[in-house]
Amino acid sequence: MVVCFQYNRLFLFKSILTNVFPSYKWYSRTPVVVRYRAQSKALIKQNINTPEYRTLLTPSLLKLVELFKSNQHELRVAGGAVRDILMGINPHDVDFATTATPEQVRKMLNEANIRMINANGEKHGTITARIDDKDNFEVTTLRVDVVTDGRHAVVEYTQDWQLDASRRDLTINALFLDFEGVVYDYFNGIDDLEHRRIRFVGDPVERIREDYLRILRYFRFFGRLADDNATHDEETLRAIRENANGLKNISGERLWVELKRTAEGRNAGSVLRKMLEQNIGQYLGIPSDVDLNQIEDHWRKCHQAKPEALTILTKLFRDMDEVIYSIIKNALYLFL
Repeated sequence: MVVCFQYNRLFLFKSILTNVFPSYKWYSRTPVVVRYRAQSKALIKQNINTPEYRTLLTPSLLKLVELFKSNQHELRVAGGAVRDILMGINPHDVDFATTATPEQVRKMLNEANIRMINANGEKHGTITARIDDKDNFEVTTLRVDVVTDGRHAVVEYTQDWQLDASRRDLTINALFLDFEGVVYDYFNGIDDLEHRRIRFVGDPVERIREDYLRILRYFRFFGRLADDNATHDEETLRAIRENANGLKNISGERLWVELKRTAEGRNAGSVLRKMLEQNIGQYLGIPSDVDLNQIEDHWRKCHQAKPEALTILTKLFRDMDEVIYSIIKNALYLFL
């Protein structure tokens, strides 16, 4: 009975969060011209030939690789898929980056009679190729941020891999992998991954202000990858505290997705506690007087059963009125 009630509370919380904080265009945000670029100390290259890498090389992908190669454009695996491969995990989603512009990619695919789908992605520099009528490959042109508003960025295309890496959130997500098995690491992401360190690329303040959702992404990856006894870098936590109010600019749907993923992490109890200690809860519609000890204890008692995220998050609320009041209160700024 109590469990059912708690689930109902959380489903209501999710519904209100994702509807009261919708994506909106009328909220005024001051754009920021990007003048800072994270500087790479030195490019590190590492060769791999793991089962996870070899599994990636399907006939469909090799057909795409050969097409780019024959047109003298570079194509590499980017971001999270490289991280997963280095961890011995077969990546679920694989993104590709290229030096070719969207127009050049489209021209190549048309000439090769390869179908393109999801035309909406092209405005972001992404073209999706469908090969052999079964495999989809999202290919994005290398980009660099020119203007940001904390949610979205105006970008320019580039052929500089380091510049593209410098706009990514975490060092472990700023990796590229070519089809000779070479990993390209501009910001020491391989070493951070080996030691389970979660670091922003360059200055944490700059990375956060480019997209405030990166605050929650930091905690999600910390909970997923960091060692049980790992500690947070104080400079990073200070940057998070000082910029947490930027989360009010993020749509409720995006906030919910990251909060849910954080609650699903390997160390969700301690990570949620540390996250709420940075005064982030007020921007998620979470009461300010949550019993942090109770959250961590609740997770510790049930985590071995691999509970759903909602089971963990029920401890954030005490009653229905509290849920509704907190979320509506923190949504009022949208209409001022």
